[in-house]
Amino acid sequence: MPKRGKNYQDSINLIDRTNFYDVGEAIELVQKTSKAKFDETIDLSVRLGVDPRHADQQVRGAVVLPHGTGKSKTVLVIAKGEKVTEAEEAGAEYVGGEELVAKIQTEGWLDFDVVVATPDMMGVVGKIGRILGPKGLMPNPKSGTVTFEVAKAVNEIKAGKVEYRVDKSSIINVPIGKISFGTEKISENFHTIMDAIIKAKPAAAKGKYLRSVVISSTMGPGIKINGQKLME
Repeated sequence: MPKRGKNYQDSINLIDRTNFYDVGEAIELVQKTSKAKFDETIDLSVRLGVDPRHADQQVRGAVVLPHGTGKSKTVLVIAKGEKVTEAEEAGAEYVGGEELVAKIQTEGWLDFDVVVATPDMMGVVGKIGRILGPKGLMPNPKSGTVTFEVAKAVNEIKAGKVEYRVDKSSIINVPIGKISFGTEKISENFHTIMDAIIKAKPAAAKGKYLRSVVISSTMGPGIKINGQKLME
């Protein structure tokens, strides 16, 4: 294993690796263990007791964090007619139809973070599914990115909407803010996303649902949270 730097080692010494912390304690620790000279992102990693190979055990959705993620997102809207104007007025950076799909196809253009599409354009968007899908950019009704309400979708994304989706390792990874947010805002963001994940528990999921809940800063160590208390 690569040798860790002094700052990381100092951070490790602040943590009891065998302990499962309450949320408030964990958030205070993640701030104390942030040693970088930039405003680190706080990431949440949740391992679920589901088998994502089965369609009835998928966990996916989206939620607007009350304080955003601290990162502005570039939005592409695929639409036509009056919805183009609606998307532009809402603040989408890129708006268009087949010409933008062609640009992605032929040039590999991917200078955006989120794609929103109206339902009547999904046939066109399907042509680039193999490009957008692996990068997690494919619009989906469950995440609110396939909709005729494009202004609402763009506004929510700009306000801090994040998508969560269990991967093939049964893990959800999602940012919940920046170190500079402070304890209260980080806590509110954390509880908002965790409440959504808990409510999304599939009926087919058996046994312990929250197998592990860990938060960490970009350069810091993981801090384990008592997931059982979150389920109570």
